[in-house]
Amino acid sequence: MYRIGSGAGFSGDRIDAAQPVVEAIAAAGEGGAIIFETIGERTLALGQIAKRRNPKAGYEPLLEQFLPPILKTCVENRIVIVGNFGCANPRAAADAILAIAEGQGLPGVRVAVVEGDDLVGRVDIDATERWEGDRHLPAPSGDVIAVNAYIGARPIAEAICAGAQVVVTGRVADPALALGPLVAHFSWDWDDLDLMAAGTLAGHLLECGSQVSGGFFADPGYKDVPDPANIGFPIAEVEADGTFVLTKADGTGGCIDTRTVKEQLLYEIHDPAAYLTPDVTLDLTEVEVVAVGRDRVRVTGARGHAAPATLKATVGYYGDWLGEAEISYAGPNAFQRARLAVTIIRDRIAKRALDVTSRADVIGTTSVFDDDGGTLFAEFRGKNDGDYRVRFAFGGEAAAVEAAVQEVNALYCCGPAGGGGVRQNVRPRVRTVSHLVPRSLVSVSHSFIGEAP
Repeated sequence: MYRIGSGAGFSGDRIDAAQPVVEAIAAAGEGGAIIFETIGERTLALGQIAKRRNPKAGYEPLLEQFLPPILKTCVENRIVIVGNFGCANPRAAADAILAIAEGQGLPGVRVAVVEGDDLVGRVDIDATERWEGDRHLPAPSGDVIAVNAYIGARPIAEAICAGAQVVVTGRVADPALALGPLVAHFSWDWDDLDLMAAGTLAGHLLECGSQVSGGFFADPGYKDVPDPANIGFPIAEVEADGTFVLTKADGTGGCIDTRTVKEQLLYEIHDPAAYLTPDVTLDLTEVEVVAVGRDRVRVTGARGHAAPATLKATVGYYGDWLGEAEISYAGPNAFQRARLAVTIIRDRIAKRALDVTSRADVIGTTSVFDDDGGTLFAEFRGKNDGDYRVRFAFGGEAAAVEAAVQEVNALYCCGPAGGGGVRQNVRPRVRTVSHLVPRSLVSVSHSFIGEAP
């Protein structure tokens, strides 16, 4: 059996979640791995922007908080750490990890960096096909910030087989973070597509962290989850034949049952019969999910088909600017005052001929389901007395957006009565569009940081 756990499911996840996972794996005394999935669609573009400002930045901002509590335990208990927390600057992340190790009296920790996902200057995006899920999006107009291919598990496995104790990657397919350690441990054949599918399925269930152990599942009164403030992140106990049990550390909150596993199983699956990854096409249609104990669910039946001929690549562009401003109205007739505030801002934008797209929501009324034009809000009849928060959003060039936000601030004295608690923010936006690129353009490799080649 090989135990592999999740330490994070996104950039900004809980910084103490990995500790009970590592302690549980260490207590079993058989080694294992823990993965950190911290990259979203826009994370790499933001990382590139940070790197341009500071060559030592551009990796996961919470890296120095994620790793110090677990690094020593992992090194001493043969638990490999694998994370895409390298983001846009894997080598800087590796340097940071070596500094943490040195500070903890752990000389000689072997940190490998996987590279090859960064395709800036290596691919003509206009000559590639746009990924079908993004074909409806308008063509970006800003400059390209980042182009990153989703690469597979092979370089991760090779790095571990070469002795890596920590593997730092940039953009890899999320399930590859788990498939790599599994291939390295069991010496699976890359051509055994059912085993590749099984490892990919384990990674798919682990990669979102507490989403599979009750986090995003929780809905009080319908789907109750115990002690969510201390939710335990998942651990997969994987056998050599690819079957595995999903569980979590004893004493942690949350729950792992057939319901939580099925929800995560179908998360982000474009086609259950053909979930495309760089390593394999995963077929979920015969997967069986069976509870075998408290917080223990056995998963079997993954089937694999040939990997796709192309790789998905996310392209990040500079977009326009986003302005947000909020103001509250409370007490008698508060809803009508909130509605009037929306009308005033729309009239002011028109009067000043501000070239912005805009949206206004009275939070708690129709703010989730309405369109940008406020079709549902126009017909909504709320309780006049109450407590309402109005949120305005503006998109466009910086000067126009800043002017629109300033108009919301002016409501303090320009009415309606009793407005307060204005919050405002203006920031640049990043757009992403995914394309399909030939595998021949993507050359991946691993290397050890701080060691002679």
